[in-house]
Amino acid sequence: MKKRKTNKSPILLLMAGGLLLIIAAIILLSQNTTGQIAQESSVSAGNQEEETYPDIPRVSLDEAKAAFDAGTAVFVDVRGADAFALGHIPGTLSIPLAELETRLNELDPSQWIITYCT
Repeated sequence: MKKRKTNKSPILLLMAGGLLLIIAAIILLSQNTTGQIAQESSVSAGNQEEETYPDIPRVSLDEAKAAFDAGTAVFVDVRGADAFALGHIPGTLSIPLAELETRLNELDPSQWIITYCT
């Protein structure tokens, strides 16, 4: 009598397919979670309203560049020291926003002062 060969390949295929499905599900879930975190961060950042002062006009890039070239304005970078160290407009004063109120005496009110943060 011949021994019957057991064919284990369908079982192995099912196990491999199941494993692939589990791996794919884990990858999709991790990407979805990352996307949700990024989306929630942008939504929470978007919920913060910018404090605006309608009586203080915004300066266009062209106006700021012309003032820089002519030397008719003082530029003040209000970012933190680390961001300032990474790069800034040449000749800019570094006065972080948290310190601005206490360091206003360093600025000449008769000059055109242009603050920036990015």
